[in-house]
Amino acid sequence: MAVPEPVPKLSRIPRAPKALVEDRRMEAVRRYDILDTPPDGAFDRVAALAARLFDVPVATVTIVDSDRIWFKATRGLDGVTQIGRDPGLCASAILGDDTLVIPDTLTDPVACANPLVTGALGARFYAAAPIITSDGHRLGTVNILDTTPRKITEADTATLADLAAMVMSELELRLSALRLVRAERERAEVERVMRQQAEKDKAELAAFASTLQRTLLPPALPAIPGMELACHYFTASARAVGGDFYDVFSLGGGRWAFFLGDVCGKGADAAAVTSLTRYTLRAAAWHDPDPVTVLQALNAALLMDPSVGSRFCTAVFGTLEPAAQGGFAVTLGTGGHPPAYHLHPADEGSPAHVDAVRAQGGMLIGAVAGARFASHTVHLAPGQALLLYTDGITEARNAKGELFGDDALNDHLTRHAAACGPSVSAVTLIDDLAALLDTFPDGPGDDVALLALTALPTSPAGPAPTAAATAHTTAGPAQRRPNEQEH
Repeated sequence: MAVPEPVPKLSRIPRAPKALVEDRRMEAVRRYDILDTPPDGAFDRVAALAARLFDVPVATVTIVDSDRIWFKATRGLDGVTQIGRDPGLCASAILGDDTLVIPDTLTDPVACANPLVTGALGARFYAAAPIITSDGHRLGTVNILDTTPRKITEADTATLADLAAMVMSELELRLSALRLVRAERERAEVERVMRQQAEKDKAELAAFASTLQRTLLPPALPAIPGMELACHYFTASARAVGGDFYDVFSLGGGRWAFFLGDVCGKGADAAAVTSLTRYTLRAAAWHDPDPVTVLQALNAALLMDPSVGSRFCTAVFGTLEPAAQGGFAVTLGTGGHPPAYHLHPADEGSPAHVDAVRAQGGMLIGAVAGARFASHTVHLAPGQALLLYTDGITEARNAKGELFGDDALNDHLTRHAAACGPSVSAVTLIDDLAALLDTFPDGPGDDVALLALTALPTSPAGPAPTAAATAHTTAGPAQRRPNEQEH
């Protein structure tokens, strides 16, 4: 007969070492962040209620730290904020889950040596209910003390335990509030950091856009003998690179070329098309300066480049050549762009007036293959000016929300020409239009490029002055604000 093997005894689950239990208890104490906090009415009321319910001279709410007993609330123990973590009373009460009752401290072998017993208080009765967290950690105690021995009932110990539970509930509420405050502070800090980063990114983007915008415009206008030049560029957005452009350059042999235009859209893609447009216009003009031929070359270049996509542009391209009768012969080619304005100052035969120089038949550039363009030649006599602009100025809105429009611009230029005397200054004209931009409540909604050319009157004492003495560039700010003066 086989002998059955003995049934193995169930091994007892080892208890966590005391040091580990204490470490975890202290983690819980720190979690509630209650040590050394100022008095709190909720805890003070618990101590007062315990003293009144049990008719004792002393009641306290304590938290047991690693090396001290700290009093969160006291009743009848004025001036005492903490005592050492001596065994016998509070330090012993947190060792178990039940209410600790010592009817006579002098008969208890441990409590009899506690300073609250041997000191001035002379505690002879002590009872304490541990303050226990939901995960079983004992943070401290609710205590009642008397100077004479006494006994309490089971109902009394249950009441004391309820008071300890009330303290625990208050600690939980306080912890929830702390977490909300901390979360709000963290959220505010995150928002602050994000706001700072956004402002930094905004500044960097504005600086990048400004730098990129400058690369799309000539750093200065050239000196043309017998002509005064002035320009202005208004940027509607400090962060979005605009597609407006202009340039003036030599063709050799005393001839000059100029252009002004607008690429649809904004941003890096528009900037790339703007760069392509400027260099194509220059290259085409050096090959054949006829305005219609130049615009046809630009149209083909935009359609052939896949990176351009569906973007198109409008432009005015012109050539300058000194005229035998003085001033300049100006030939303008137009591709879907607003007309140039020819400003005539008052003379003996007629009042000051403005003509719109519009070549019929100019189509958008880069929109369709075989687009047709047209050119027109005018004589820019001494004292007269030619203004080229982009539509940001005519599409700006006044205080009533109405578009400024072509008619208003024409009227404004007419008044300016009438006030100029015998000669329209390109510099004064551009300064006047820059000031006009300031009058729009919200500023122009789009970028504005302005280019003015004045044929200088011939000096009786000698040849016409050169642009080295008269050329002037008015550099627009990154974003002009109302009433902001430009220096």
